[in-house]
Amino acid sequence: MIPMWVPVALFALMYALLLLLPERRWIVSPSVAALFLLLGILTPGNALRAVNWNVLLMLGGTMVTVSLFVESRMPLRMAEELLRAAPSVQWAAVALCLFAGVISAFVDNVATVLMFAPVGLAVAKRIGTDPVPLIISIAVSSNLQGAATLVGDTTSILLGGSLGMGFNDFFRFRGKPGIFFAVEAGALLTVPILLFLFRKEKGRINVEECTSVEDPIPAVLLVSTVVLLIAASLFPDKPEMTNGILCCAVAAVGIAYEAIRRKTARVIKDGIRAIDWKTLVLLSGLFVVIEGLTEAGVIDAAAGLFVKVGGRSPALMYCLIVSVSVVFSAFIDNIPYVAAMLPVTAGIASMLESEPYLFAFGLLIGATLGGNITPVGASANIAGIGILQKEGYPVPTKAFLRIGVPFTLTAAVSGAAIIWLIWR
Repeated sequence: MIPMWVPVALFALMYALLLLLPERRWIVSPSVAALFLLLGILTPGNALRAVNWNVLLMLGGTMVTVSLFVESRMPLRMAEELLRAAPSVQWAAVALCLFAGVISAFVDNVATVLMFAPVGLAVAKRIGTDPVPLIISIAVSSNLQGAATLVGDTTSILLGGSLGMGFNDFFRFRGKPGIFFAVEAGALLTVPILLFLFRKEKGRINVEECTSVEDPIPAVLLVSTVVLLIAASLFPDKPEMTNGILCCAVAAVGIAYEAIRRKTARVIKDGIRAIDWKTLVLLSGLFVVIEGLTEAGVIDAAAGLFVKVGGRSPALMYCLIVSVSVVFSAFIDNIPYVAAMLPVTAGIASMLESEPYLFAFGLLIGATLGGNITPVGASANIAGIGILQKEGYPVPTKAFLRIGVPFTLTAAVSGAAIIWLIWR
């Protein structure tokens, strides 16, 4: 019998290496998973069953469809039309940030920043203002709304896989409003912050250039993915990997269409490259490690520790989970954190003899929005800062905190409060 401290030490080692070696995360988690197998903490059969193949297929298929959508330049065209309709620079900045947030509810947060940051830079240069606040606002807005839908962020997909939630369940779940409305309420409450940040920009933007959209079909494919996931949510007894298969099927149609349109098989290779294989490998390793921790009794022990600290008060426990998640996600990647904490929240709910939804939703709110506090708390923030630095604009930590802190506190507190009122 392996002592409990061994898997705990391995998990601590994995987390330390994930923080120290961000470019090697995809090697770290499967390596630690292999140690779990070698030490007999987990059997190979249980390890294979621990991997959530539906989540991996959903991520892989969505990545391909999103890459085709980005290449079509449709998001940029939509942003330009939005800027034309804005009455002033101030409202144009607000509209651009909110629109980036809406897109990030269906597209990867980093991809959203890469799409909209050039638009923000062009706007700032045209009116002769500092682009740093605008790009930071776009980044945090993108990170904020990733939790709104099943396909918006990896953490959302992890939550859906853990609780068996379909696309529609993020809007209405068990007869109650879903997490989507809590996230969107937080997003709307950040509008006054944006208006204050850009209060001096009263001029109007003249958008003369018009981005040419190569092909509208990728946009149709992205919408088709959402429609199919909605339709699948209507069937409660569907096969486990239905959502993943649907996402991959749409991606395959997109690749086949592009190969025929461009008359080259190279599109297939480009589609394969669009998949972030390192993230999929990282998640596979995490699934195995978390299952090993569960079988070793570590997850139950962690849940017991939370109950010991928070007592048997659901309100206190909920506040503890949300606040700890906000603090942790301000400094560490929220993907491994959420993967590790989802079974812990289930254990806490079991000990308190309650449903797991309140604590799981609070975890997602805190972990997703907490990344907005610091520049390194979310990949979207890092991408935005990298673009600014490449253009020659330094981003002091103070400048980021001036935007990130009020964004996080406003969105996290309001979102968590709405979840509590609905799901307590």
